[in-house]
Amino acid sequence: MVLVVGGAGYIGSHMTQWLRNQDWPHLVFDNLEYGHEAAVAGSPFVKGDLRNEADLNAVFDAHPEIDVVMHFAAYTYVGESVTEPGKYWKNNTSAVLALLEIMREREIKKFIFSSTCATFGEPQRIPLTEDHPQNPISPYGQTKLAVEMILKDFDHAYGLRSVALRYFNAAGADPNGAIGEDHRPEAHLIPNAIFAATGNKPPLTIFGNDYDTPDGTCIRDYIHVVDLAQAHALAITHLRDGGDSRFYNLGNGNGYSVAEVIQTIEEVTGLPVPHTIGPRRPGDPARLIGSSAKVKADWNWNPQYPDLRSIIEHAWAWHSRHPNGYEDHA
Repeated sequence: MVLVVGGAGYIGSHMTQWLRNQDWPHLVFDNLEYGHEAAVAGSPFVKGDLRNEADLNAVFDAHPEIDVVMHFAAYTYVGESVTEPGKYWKNNTSAVLALLEIMREREIKKFIFSSTCATFGEPQRIPLTEDHPQNPISPYGQTKLAVEMILKDFDHAYGLRSVALRYFNAAGADPNGAIGEDHRPEAHLIPNAIFAATGNKPPLTIFGNDYDTPDGTCIRDYIHVVDLAQAHALAITHLRDGGDSRFYNLGNGNGYSVAEVIQTIEEVTGLPVPHTIGPRRPGDPARLIGSSAKVKADWNWNPQYPDLRSIIEHAWAWHSRHPNGYEDHA
């Protein structure tokens, strides 16, 4: 059985959907602080907090058949991590360490971790490959890198095998529109641009249009959330087949500028995206693009939706059907 910690969140719920569709035994564990029980969509669910070891032990006691643990339960707001680092170190690192200790005690030795391209910091070269130096510039990135280091030590000392997947910009939604992205607050460009287009939010602010890029706006690598779930499924198979610990980047290798994203949203929705130009944000690199050549070569991972238009079409399908997000949200 796969235990999906944080399986009611954006990426976790798409992983849960994949497991459900494939009839793989699984269990969702989430405190619903940012997740939505509606996103679990009928999968077995236990409400509990990763920071509460009693909650974790109760799940493992009740389900001794758990053999793989997946972690999607991090706090992810970079700016907040700067102003509240303690919150991030406690949840993103200390709680994961406690989880790994419980797994070690119970001899569960397969762990899949949602890491991030934020562990790299300012890019020294593009595209970013797995061997790029890791120098995170935010507590968020530092907490994720700390877990990667812990995983290496637990592999060496205890034989706990893991796969850490470093995401670039997760985007899109289930192509059928059943589940999608509903963050409160929302920090991602695509949903915020859609909200501006539909009038659900004020005009979008573009943070700088004077970068050294073709149109002056920042370029980012967007990876469809369904393709992320597929990569995690390959990680489960890898570990269950006795594979060794791995670290992979997950992007699509294609960079799109903020201006290109806005233009594509306008084409897909038929609505203008009201926007203003603001100052640059500190620490925003002009380009951030990842190479997934390694995972493609090792696991034959091939994103189904590598193009920006498909990502935005699926996001629009979700938001147009659920303009207020999940109804279970307070």
